[in-house]
Amino acid sequence: MEVAVPVAGDGEVLVRVGAAGVNFADVMQSRGTYDGGPQAPYLAGFEAAGEVVAVGSGVTGVAVGEHVIGTGYGAFAEYMVMADVVPVPAGWTDEEALGLMLNWATALAALRQLGQLTAGDTVLIHAAAGGVGQAAVRIAKYYGATVIATASASKHDVVRRLGADHVIDYRTADLTAEVLRLADGGVDVVLESVGGETFRKSVEVARRVTGKVIVLGAAGGESSISNWELNFRHPVHVIGHHLTTFIQHAPELFADVMAELDTLIEAGVYPPGRPTVYDLADGPKVLAELEAGVTVGKLALRP
Repeated sequence: MEVAVPVAGDGEVLVRVGAAGVNFADVMQSRGTYDGGPQAPYLAGFEAAGEVVAVGSGVTGVAVGEHVIGTGYGAFAEYMVMADVVPVPAGWTDEEALGLMLNWATALAALRQLGQLTAGDTVLIHAAAGGVGQAAVRIAKYYGATVIATASASKHDVVRRLGADHVIDYRTADLTAEVLRLADGGVDVVLESVGGETFRKSVEVARRVTGKVIVLGAAGGESSISNWELNFRHPVHVIGHHLTTFIQHAPELFADVMAELDTLIEAGVYPPGRPTVYDLADGPKVLAELEAGVTVGKLALRP
């Protein structure tokens, strides 16, 4: 689809895309289940890294020629307008920086700023072989947590190499029974990105009174829990987490997250990314494979 090069508006920058990240949110958008997403036809893609070629009025701290990573709409293209950007880490390529915001910042904010993770906690991380999941495993282990991860059987070795203490095949295991066997009394933090029935199981395995379920996705569909259940049966903390909202409504917390990410990069906990990169024309195939659950790690498109 041929469209005009977009123009940076107030507070925006125009970026020549070097690499675009592929995320499950792109699948949801294509299915019409992403809240507030554009109506077809539209330019897909939420995440990209590249060179700033123009800046709108009111933009400070970003100059033409710098490489940044950010989010917005229309990443699967040669040019993209962004409002929220951060610098590509020094010495990293655009491809290596993919995931810094949508994966690593999401995972770090969920575990630390929202989940209040501390050494000795036990964490349950769903979809641990994906972009957010892999980041979360590394972060949780660095801060001294015991990690219980879920992934399909073919991805267990990948998750174990990241440091997970236990890996459960969510397709065959009795998830609730297995997690409670491994974490007597329940887990302290759950990163819940699956939705559907898995959401309810996540609530069941959270530690009573102090356990936190951080909801950062709904890949498996909607689910709900009643106020009665939260009062009597499952007295736990259920916390919603969406990065764009986090940035807009808690900028001071987002600044803390980015500062902490710098520390993780310096410590080697967060190494340059190694996404699986495809040509832009392969986008539909990549989205189909992501939806089918057969991909591992970060996925990217090259325009």
